[in-house]
Amino acid sequence: MLDIMADPEVEEQGSKISELCHKCGQFHLLLDNHLYNFQDEVDDELVCHICLQPLLQPMDTPCGHTYCFKCLENFMQEHNFCPMDRKKLCFQHCRKSSLLVRNLLDKLTILCPFQKECQQIMQRCELEAHLQNRCPGFRKYKSERERRKNPHSKGKEDPITSMETNTTKEAELSDGASSLVAESSIAAVVSLGTVEPGLVNPAFEEGEEGGNVSLCILPQKASLVAETSTIEIHRDDPEEELGMRIVGGKDTPLGNIVVQEVLRDSVVAADGKIAPGDHILEVNGVNISSVTHCQAISLLRHPGPILHLMVLQEKGFSNRTLQQDSSPAIHQEVIHVTLMKRDPSEPLGIKLIRKTDEAGIFILDLLDGGLAAKNGKLSRNDKVLSINGQDLRQGTPETAAQIIQTSEARVNFVVLRQSGVQLPEAIEDGGTSNSSSSSNGGSPVHHRRRPDQNHYRRKSNYQKDLPQGYLSQEKTVAIKKELKESLGITIGGGRDNKNKLPIYVTSVQPIGCLFRDGRIKRGDVLLSINGIDLTHLNYYEAVSALKSNAASHTIVLKALEILVPERVPDPTDPSSDIREHGFSWSPLWITWLGLPTYLHCCQDIVLHKSNSESWGFSIVGGFEEGKGNQPFFIKTIVPATPAFRDRRLKCGDEIVAVNGVSAIGMSNSELIPMLKEQKNKVTLTVVSWPGSLV
Repeated sequence: MLDIMADPEVEEQGSKISELCHKCGQFHLLLDNHLYNFQDEVDDELVCHICLQPLLQPMDTPCGHTYCFKCLENFMQEHNFCPMDRKKLCFQHCRKSSLLVRNLLDKLTILCPFQKECQQIMQRCELEAHLQNRCPGFRKYKSERERRKNPHSKGKEDPITSMETNTTKEAELSDGASSLVAESSIAAVVSLGTVEPGLVNPAFEEGEEGGNVSLCILPQKASLVAETSTIEIHRDDPEEELGMRIVGGKDTPLGNIVVQEVLRDSVVAADGKIAPGDHILEVNGVNISSVTHCQAISLLRHPGPILHLMVLQEKGFSNRTLQQDSSPAIHQEVIHVTLMKRDPSEPLGIKLIRKTDEAGIFILDLLDGGLAAKNGKLSRNDKVLSINGQDLRQGTPETAAQIIQTSEARVNFVVLRQSGVQLPEAIEDGGTSNSSSSSNGGSPVHHRRRPDQNHYRRKSNYQKDLPQGYLSQEKTVAIKKELKESLGITIGGGRDNKNKLPIYVTSVQPIGCLFRDGRIKRGDVLLSINGIDLTHLNYYEAVSALKSNAASHTIVLKALEILVPERVPDPTDPSSDIREHGFSWSPLWITWLGLPTYLHCCQDIVLHKSNSESWGFSIVGGFEEGKGNQPFFIKTIVPATPAFRDRRLKCGDEIVAVNGVSAIGMSNSELIPMLKEQKNKVTLTVVSWPGSLV
């Protein structure tokens, strides 16, 4: 790895290297790649094999290799083959690498090039803003350069001259590079306020018009850790559902396929390795980082005894200064344990606690004669990572006890066991008289009740047009029927559903008047029957209203049909047949994106944080030239942050408003500062749709 350090005293070499690059702080030819001083050795998979540096504006070739945009462009001017395997190659057939790869590259840790004056460590995406706003070394370099050019100016820089210089530099960039940056759509990590009061926030830099913005606003000396891993899931029944909900796809602002939820007692929950927020990159060796939502569902629902998934998992913020520990290495092992209750009320006999010096839940004791003690696989001091697929890495004993008590028969534990570590005597009491929680079910566990979720119809000033390509058609169906003839439909949804869905048709049976008429279809949203409004009813109220009106000789149904872009409704399409508990079918997540906003139910979520914390979520979407207004979606929720601990935000949720101010029509660069201005408290108005079940 080349390690090129900038020296402000170096004399300029030639007219094309007239000054330090204002983006990377190094001397290089204008059309060459930026240079960076990486703190650690970079994985070879992230290195360009032309310049042998970590990739910049990575481009994928059809033959599976990745190079820097400028490196490949320059190489292809003289050659017509791939530098690695020498297969015939045309530059026009190459494409940008996936958003996930670009994000991983942006998160690489680098050193400030002005090591004499500034010892800051940061992510690569932060350097340009650091140089412009915070770096004393770059500030000194600019002052000295200005003093040499204008000895009588006393170091004052003419802002017009500075602006013209930057404009000239931008104009000299190749058209291909400019368009590549303009088209990039990068998730913005909503995080801290400015570290130093009075400075322009160095972590927020507005991208070119029409592109989303990459924000990497982290605590000082901290970095956001993400890892890719391959997971093998085994199914006794090849047809069995995996048991997770997914959102995203290249046909949505999210871009990637993201896990929204892992269902209890499912195959994925039993495996314990996949968590909400994970990005699925590959399914059985097939890259799904740039496929549509429906294509991803088809691949994930493909039957088979073994499923191989490659996922990207956010691990949270790590502090490098805290990692410099002289203590001996500790052996760690992840263990999967399944306990079977003979009836739902049977106690497991486990005491769970919290430690004062480490987040998470730990096993304090196993009660003699209890189910866990008889099983013999759990041990004192095991750290509980998940129970029935519910991520508890930042959880509480109360939450764990509730999950155990509501489990029917199977309780799947994933625990981390560390050899040679003793349980401390002092344990955190969390402000209560009890320092541990028991899952025995015999004595009640008092849970902290969350206040009312406060769902309400979307306000008129929060309403928006349907996303581009979506259509919704309202239809009125009047039918004359026999007295004892049934409607012949089954329904789902209801405002008592956790997502507050409207009533929709799950099936039209081959008996009854609606099948004979043919106009009401599966997936239609039912608005009213014989003048009775169905849009505000819960499931059982809607069933009652339909049954009571089915006795009439004439039925007048008002319904809404949602048409998803580039997808013609087809009852025989296997990718649309998604089995779900309690119903035979449910709409895809992308279908709900086309529901008119007057039928949405909003929820206000209030988050609190300290001055040293990040809000802990990333967003995509907003207004873009050529794409128009797109909704803002939650793309990532970072572990151990306020958004993660609150547990109400989910990947795929739409942000409607911030502190009562509508986000409709805003660009990414307008919404991010609004979120960043909120120091310790923010109210997010969100709409949540259930992800597609696979």
